[in-house]
Amino acid sequence: MPINKVVSGPEAAIHDIYDGAVIMLGGFGLCGIPENCIAALVRKKSKQLTCISNNAGVDDFGLGLLLKTRQIKKMISSYVGENDEFERQLLSGELEVDLVPQGTLAERIRAGGAGIPAFYTATGYGTEVAEGKEVREFNGKKYIMEQALLADFSIVKASIGDTMGNLFFKATTKNFSTMMAMAGRITIAEVEELVQPGELGPEHIHVPGIYVDRIFKGDHFEKRIEQRTISKN
Repeated sequence: MPINKVVSGPEAAIHDIYDGAVIMLGGFGLCGIPENCIAALVRKKSKQLTCISNNAGVDDFGLGLLLKTRQIKKMISSYVGENDEFERQLLSGELEVDLVPQGTLAERIRAGGAGIPAFYTATGYGTEVAEGKEVREFNGKKYIMEQALLADFSIVKASIGDTMGNLFFKATTKNFSTMMAMAGRITIAEVEELVQPGELGPEHIHVPGIYVDRIFKGDHFEKRIEQRTISKN
């Protein structure tokens, strides 16, 4: 009998996210973000959260909604240039921020999911990124040690998922999500289309269901574009 991991909706999916939890959230900019779960977290009012995500959304969408309600204590991110409220909280000392080079962020998440506690990279050596970190030399070049990232909860959004939790991501919506799904102690997936086991071919499965604990079909996906640029006539 196939294992059914379907829950009724976003509230049920995030029901046990507690104050002070560490959460990974998939997405790049506003592409592929778990819109339904973020909205449910706003309603749940979980606070003192540490959020690991490539960026912090914009002021009125994505993680920007959780910043607006002061539910985030710390952000571990790579890019934060689109959010005025983020900047205000950072400069006022209200928000703790760990700014990580994008490739390093991806590898720290991947390492966490793979059970690798730490690794060495040349990225950031000689900059503020290296402050307080172990430095070693390999073949005449200096490297800094970066520790893996794990989360209490990982929340991702996929294009298609089946009831066993197998996930397919369309094009660039894959971004950080495949790695994050492996690095969460509990992984939650919201999907645009929910299908039965066997409807996703093995070659189309980007995240095996073994990594996913809860799945539900989301609705009202806005799929906003951060900045729309068109040519002038």
